[in-house]
Formats: sequence, structure tokens, C-alpha cells
Amino acid sequence: MAFKGTLIIDTEKCKGCGVCIIGCPQKCIALGKKVNKKGYNHLEIIEDTCIGCANCAVVCPDGVIEVYKVKV
Repeated sequence: MAFKGTLIIDTEKCKGCGVCIIGCPQKCIALGKKVNKKGYNHLEIIEDTCIGCANCAVVCPDGVIEVYKVKV
């Protein structure tokens, strides 16, 4: 059974530490070129390959990522 995931990222609270990027097995997230109000490059979804594993949300030190998973 396959799963499809999607992320909700609170870009204003993201500090751009990159810990979540290392934890993503699908490599579907990266730091973007845009900055938030605090001046940090924030997390963005770069590919639509998320499987909803939630590794990124678990390792995020600031809890700025919400993961939703559905069966495909």
C-alpha cells in the first residue's frame, strides 16, 4: 500500500537549521531562497515525492512542520 504525504510549514518560525533536510529519505525538502521576517532562509517543498514518514517533523527543534499522510 502506497502513501502520499504533504507538509504544512510555518515559514515565519523556521530558522533554517536544515536538520529536517538530513532526515528526509525522499529528499523532497530544501531551504529556499526566500527569507522570512527574521531573515532566515526557510524550508520549502521542492519535489512532490513526500511519503508522509514525518521524520522531518520529529527532528525539527522548533516544531514548525506538520505532516499529513493519506493512502493512495
